[in-house]
Amino acid sequence: MDSVDQSNSRQTTMDITTLGIDVSKNSFHVIGANRAGKPVFRQKFTRQKLTEFIANHPPCLIGMEACPGSQHFARKFEELGHQVRLMPAQFVKPYVKSNKNDFNDAAAIAEAVRRPTMRFVTTKTTEQHDLQAMHRVRERLVRTRTSIICQIRSFLLENGITVRTGRAALARALPAILEDPDQPLSERMRSLICRLRDQWRFIDEDINAVSKELEAIARSRDDCRRLLTIPGVGPLVATALVASVGNGRHFKRGRELAAWLGLVPREHSTGGKQRLLGISKRGSSYLRKLMIHGARSCYLNMNREPHRMGQWIDQLSQRGAHRNIVVVALANKLARICWAVMRDGSVYHCVKA
Repeated sequence: MDSVDQSNSRQTTMDITTLGIDVSKNSFHVIGANRAGKPVFRQKFTRQKLTEFIANHPPCLIGMEACPGSQHFARKFEELGHQVRLMPAQFVKPYVKSNKNDFNDAAAIAEAVRRPTMRFVTTKTTEQHDLQAMHRVRERLVRTRTSIICQIRSFLLENGITVRTGRAALARALPAILEDPDQPLSERMRSLICRLRDQWRFIDEDINAVSKELEAIARSRDDCRRLLTIPGVGPLVATALVASVGNGRHFKRGRELAAWLGLVPREHSTGGKQRLLGISKRGSSYLRKLMIHGARSCYLNMNREPHRMGQWIDQLSQRGAHRNIVVVALANKLARICWAVMRDGSVYHCVKA
C-alpha cells in the first residue's frame, strides 16, 4: 500500500507545471498546479525542506510575491533551473478566494503567475541588493539626523530660544547658545543638548562615509557613469536607479519607468470622460524623491539657452505652469532619458537649441 501511495505522489509531482509559494519567515505553503491550472499538490515546508523539494523537482514555473525574502529564493531557484516570477502583492490579492490563509494565498499566487497580462518584478542580483542596502542605511541615518535636529529645536523653543530655519544655521548658532551663560537654559538641558549635538556629529560622519562610498561606486561602474552624463543625475540617483531598475529592459518604453516611479498623472475616468489628477506617487518614494530633487537642481541651475531641454522648460513656465509642476514634468522627462541610456548602453548627448 505504501509503494502505491509513493507512486501516486511521484506521479502527482511530475504533473506539476506551476508552483505557487507563500513565503514567510520559517514556514512556506506550496500549491502545485498542472497544465490545466488545476491544483494537484498542497503542502507546507520548512525553509530547509523547501530548498530540498525544489532541488529535486523537475524544472517548472514558480511564482512568489515580491518581498525581501523572495529575492533570495528567486536567485536560488533560478540556479536550479526553474523559471521564477515575482509579483507585487496588490496584483495577487484579487485572485484570493474565500477567506485569507496561507494555502489560499499560495493558490492565488499559482493562478496569478499564469496570467498573460500579469506584471512581474525582476530578480535583483547580489550587487543590486548591496547598493539598495547602502541607500536604505543612508536614508535611515538622514531620518535620524532630522529627528535629532527637530528635537534640539523644540528644546530650544521651549526655553524661548529660536534659530533661523536650516540645518547649517542651527549648526552655526548652537555653540554660541550653549556657551552663553545668559541663555535661559538649565545645566541639565545644556547637557542634553550637548549629547544630541554629539549624536548629530557622529551621524554626519556616517552619512558622509556612505555617500563617499556611493560616489566611488558610481565612478567605477559603466552603467552609473553613463547615467551621470544626464543633467540632474548625480551619484545618488545613478546608484539608486541601477540598484532598483538594473538595465531597465523589463520596461517596454520610458513612460513605463516614469509610471513605475509614480511621475505620471493618476487617472480616474468613467463614462467616456477623462479625468487626470495629480501624480500617482506609486513605486519607490525614495527613488521618486531623488528624481524630483535632481530635476529641481536642473531647473534652478541649468543654463537653458543652448539646450532644447531648456527651451522646453521655458515654454512650460511661459504657459503659466507652477514651478513644482515644471519640476515634476522635468523629472518625468529625465526618467525617460535614464531608461533610454540604461537600455541602449549609450551616453546622453545634449541636443542643441
